[in-house]
Amino acid sequence: MIAYLRGRVVRRAEASVVVECAGVGYEVALPAYLAGRLPAGEGETVELYVSYQVSPNHPKPVLVGFLHPVEQEFFERFLTVDGLGPTKAVRALARPVHEVASAIERRDVDFLKRLPGLGERTAQKVVAALSGKVAKYALFREGAPMAEAGPVDFREEVLEILTRQLGHPPTEARRMVQEALRRNPLVSSAEELFQEVYRVQRTGELEEEA
Repeated sequence: MIAYLRGRVVRRAEASVVVECAGVGYEVALPAYLAGRLPAGEGETVELYVSYQVSPNHPKPVLVGFLHPVEQEFFERFLTVDGLGPTKAVRALARPVHEVASAIERRDVDFLKRLPGLGERTAQKVVAALSGKVAKYALFREGAPMAEAGPVDFREEVLEILTRQLGHPPTEARRMVQEALRRNPLVSSAEELFQEVYRVQRTGELEEEA
């Protein structure tokens, strides 16, 4: 199985790239959010983390490339949703991984159904299958590897995501974080805190519906 490629870019297309490694050219599909921002042009060297997909429904192998292993990992989890094959999943990723993961965690079907090829029914399946399971990907900073937050910094990291990326007012974001920490004082990382914040929010939504 191919999990990583490093080689010269032979050809770039709108949604794919051909990478030459040891005399062999590998055609790698690129999600839309990455296709226009791949740092290497033709003749230059590129490194890609690859999701290798082949199944009875897709007997022709499909290679999907990402700049970071975190993105690759999210894509493979995304594929576990019923009805999402590799071609459809690649097309759907028109927004960066952290934005899609954030939408899943806050159960934002309206955001997800606007992704190419999803629609409302599939968006609801995505939320049902992955909500509560992709918080760490929402913490991923595009263009940089994920870093372990220190014992003091992880709260500020989550506050920054809630305000700058998700649009919550600072006062509301701090209230959400404080409520999550009161509910679970053993939280010790940004990933755990982010997940607890949205677990609290989902609990409130369910109580309102009851």
